[in-house]
Amino acid sequence: MEILATGCVVIALLALLWMGWIDLKLWILPDELVILFAAPALIFHYAIDWYYGGWLLYIVGAVLGGGTLYSIREAANRFYKMDTMGLGDIKLMAAAGLWLGPQAILLALSVGAVCGVIHAITLAVLQKKSIQAMMLPAGPGFIAGIILVFLWTYKDLVL
Repeated sequence: MEILATGCVVIALLALLWMGWIDLKLWILPDELVILFAAPALIFHYAIDWYYGGWLLYIVGAVLGGGTLYSIREAANRFYKMDTMGLGDIKLMAAAGLWLGPQAILLALSVGAVCGVIHAITLAVLQKKSIQAMMLPAGPGFIAGIILVFLWTYKDLVL
């Protein structure tokens, strides 16, 4: 079972890194890669005997991750009167909820947002631009948050 769980993690990590690269270049998170990231989550949890919670917990994590980001998107769209975030980011966080569950997905959203801000500030300084002039895809920040929180959540399996 350890080999199965490890294989799932490797597939998910590769899918995340691929999505991050594509989002930086093309500003899109392809549905096929989101599915490639999401699908191994159920196999992973089965392989580790649902040690961290039952399947329902991870379904709640998916709904909470996607639902929270969707709510933020809708509020921002109304405030700015334009699309502020793509649906790919919402699907990504829903998929991450399948891996992390309800508590850790909220942490991943927060850590991912902070990573995105650090990314924007770093680029603004390097490019000598105003932070208000920075436009970046949200996916890479969220992906960094997902990976960091995954490593923290499953540190006894990883280390």
